Amino acid sequence: MNVLVVGSGGREHALVWKLKDSPQTDRIYCAPGNAGIAADAECVDIRVDELDRLVEFARTHEIGLTVVGPEAPLCAGLADRFRAAGLTIFGPNAEAAQLEGSKDYAKQFMCRYGIPTAASATFSAFEPAAEYVRENFSAGARGIVIKADGLAAGKGVLVAEDADSAITFLSECFSGAFGDSGRKVLIEECLYGEEASILALTDGETIVPLVSSQDHKRAYDHDAGPNTGGMGAYSPAPVVTPEIMARIDREVLQPFLRGIQAENLLFRGVIFVGIMVTEQGPKVLEFNVRFGDPEIQPVLRRFDGDLLDVMLKTAQGRLREAELVWSDDPAVSVVIASGGYPGAYDKGFPIHGLEEAAATGAVVFHAGTAFKDGTIVNSGGRVLGVSARGKTIREAIANAYRAVDVIHFQDCFCRRDIGAKALARESRD
Repeated sequence: MNVLVVGSGGREHALVWKLKDSPQTDRIYCAPGNAGIAADAECVDIRVDELDRLVEFARTHEIGLTVVGPEAPLCAGLADRFRAAGLTIFGPNAEAAQLEGSKDYAKQFMCRYGIPTAASATFSAFEPAAEYVRENFSAGARGIVIKADGLAAGKGVLVAEDADSAITFLSECFSGAFGDSGRKVLIEECLYGEEASILALTDGETIVPLVSSQDHKRAYDHDAGPNTGGMGAYSPAPVVTPEIMARIDREVLQPFLRGIQAENLLFRGVIFVGIMVTEQGPKVLEFNVRFGDPEIQPVLRRFDGDLLDVMLKTAQGRLREAELVWSDDPAVSVVIASGGYPGAYDKGFPIHGLEEAAATGAVVFHAGTAFKDGTIVNSGGRVLGVSARGKTIREAIANAYRAVDVIHFQDCFCRRDIGAKALARESRD
């Protein structure tokens, strides 16, 4: 079978890496791909927003399954176009993709189906939003969260601990800092606890969670600095105990499934649930309609089954027939980023040590890389995801950093504490 993966980041490299090992895979393409993906798939010069070209490529190259990595083409209706053309695709239709495309849509969905989440209010104008902020802090709120309603590449969120910073961010939203995404904002109570990421496959009839993981959003050690797209992740997340996972299934995943069925949403893909494990139990921070990145990297490092078979059955509405096989070994992925990320950064620096890193046994997933004069260089903020397994979480962390430490390019940096929360919880237990 010929397979097409849409996207160009670390998530897509992880998917390509695992899909190519399926005995059912004949040829695998990635549009547009990156320098690392080019070693595992044939990269195609088609952007993720060129929907018609993607459909035509899939038709002419006899693609048996297309897997969509990023959210933007799903929200733009790529899955709808593929299905209208009689092509099999892994991903929800445009209406279902609004669960990520609009924070307000997702929040209303959660409320309709009793999914535990933070209390919130939605605003389309600056003044009433600012007044709501002032009232909340005057009433003693410890913090509030402001979210641009639409897609903002992970940058349209602020956790504010005072009214001034919240109002400044609101002003940025309504003045166009996030384009159309900031024309409406969601303001919600700040939840406290420990975060975890739950990825679950669904074909609209069945929902099956994958192994748990935990992302590290802040740029620097000890959760300091600005939010990023994610600086590393590990799996499993010890905060998701069997009891917590049972509650997530009962209180979140099953109501989610009932909701998409009740509203006739065509959802054959993956739902990413950002969870805050609070003193009251798990509460939903957000829905995403695609695999989390970097979470998918350690999750797939633990997957020992046939990913193509599982994704194809999901796309065909046969998820209940799929077999998911997992290793008990923990896995860790550490992101190496360009200096200055998530702010401005320079590109085009040669990357050294990739072969030496692979020789350690780690897998290096490329996110922001490109070729320049035959050399692999950095081309994005998050550049590489260095992923390793181990018999214990401590061993997996050591294996990942052993590989990280032989990679270098000008001004690169990474967090040195990926997995520290798991170690701390392990020592307490």
